[in-house]
Parts: sequence; C-alpha cells; structure tokens
Amino acid sequence: MRWRARGAGAPSRDEDGFFHRGAEVTRIEAFVDAAFAFAITLMVISIDQIPDNIGALRQALKAIPSYAASFLLIALFWRGHADWSRRYGLDDRISQRLSLLLVFLVLIFIYPLRMVFDALFSWISGGWLPTTFTLEGVSDLRLMFAVFALAFGSMGLASGLLYLHAWRRREAIGLDALERDLTRHAMLRWAIIPLFSLASLALALWMPVIPGMPWTAALPGCIFFGLHGVQILMPIQQRRILARHGLGKR
Repeated sequence: MRWRARGAGAPSRDEDGFFHRGAEVTRIEAFVDAAFAFAITLMVISIDQIPDNIGALRQALKAIPSYAASFLLIALFWRGHADWSRRYGLDDRISQRLSLLLVFLVLIFIYPLRMVFDALFSWISGGWLPTTFTLEGVSDLRLMFAVFALAFGSMGLASGLLYLHAWRRREAIGLDALERDLTRHAMLRWAIIPLFSLASLALALWMPVIPGMPWTAALPGCIFFGLHGVQILMPIQQRRILARHGLGKR
C-alpha cells in the first residue's frame, strides 16, 4: 500500500472531502486505465466499417447517441476506480484482484451495454437511429436485459467490494471521521447498482408479459431509470455529510 503522510505541510482535503493518499500511479492503475480505454475503443466503428460514402457516413453518425451513452456509463466505473485509488492508496493483493475483476467485467460488459442503448435509441426514434442487431421476439428482449443486468450488476458489485475493502482497512490507512462517513456513503452508492440489477434480472426471467400491455416486456430495462433517479439524489446526501463535518454547504 502507498499513501502520502499527513501532518505538517500535508495537502489539504480534496473537494470530495478526502485526503489524497495515492502517491504515484501503480502498475495495476495503469493497467485498469488502459483496459478502460481499450473497452471504449472497441465500441467505435471498426476499421473494416469506415464509411466510404455520404450515406454510410450518415448512418455512422446516427450511432453517436448510443455510443455517447455507453461511453458515459463506462466512464462512471472508470471514475469510480480512479477516485478509489486516489482516496485510499491501496495496492495489496485483494485490491489488485478486485481491480482485475473489474477489468474483466468491463471487457464483457461493452457488448450488452451497446446492444441495450442501440435498442433504446432505435425504439425512441421509431427506427430512425439504427441498430446493428435484431430481436426476433420477447424472449430475445428478455435475454438481452438479463445479460445486461448480470454484467451491470457485477461491475457495480466489484466496485462496491473495492470500497468495502478500503473500509476494512480504515484503521491501517488512517481514515478520519469524515472519510469514514464518506466511505460508508460510497459503499451504499455502489451497492444500489447490483440491487437494481437483481430486480431487473428477476423481472426479465419471471415476469410474464401482460396481454394487451406489450410495454411490460420492457420493464426489466425501464427499472434502471429509477436507478438513475436514485444516483442523482446521492450527491445531496454527500453534501450533507460534508456540511455536518464543517465542509461545503448544506
């Protein structure tokens, strides 16, 4: 493990309330950064699909919304790992294994991720925005949602386990009262992802499509809009924690 000592001349807290313990970029951090960059690259149009006329370019540009949404979601997990590395400065075996697990999952995650957003934007636009695959029935739709829930939930779980590991090492790395409160908050924030994913998975596997209400087939995907709403509210609680410790504004 590695971190900067605190004391005379020590750096002040970051805006999120943590001291910066990461003294240098480790090999596992560099590997994680490279893996996330590679995952994002895989989502871009491959070399054999470079547009060779205006029509093909127009179709390629229509894929930007689903690519942008996929990019933002992957960036969420990258930022979570980057913040974790900066806050806690851990580089032990458990940290390395959990980081490698996150890399493994993100490289699998990109495929169902792009499929879900392709389908979403194609549905919203009435087919004007293209999709690169076809769904032949409700069973295909449910399978897509199930795979997405498994991948998304697993990534959230891996990220949450990193924060849980930091919590268990709180004495060794010297977390103060504010940092402990913020770490508990971060664990809750990441735990919400696998919980919503389990609910989505349960709907995808067991909820029947109600006759006359075909939109019920999309409920396993729609449940994640609720997750987005919860994640928007979480920073409010974080600001309250900072205010309770005399930092920031309530």
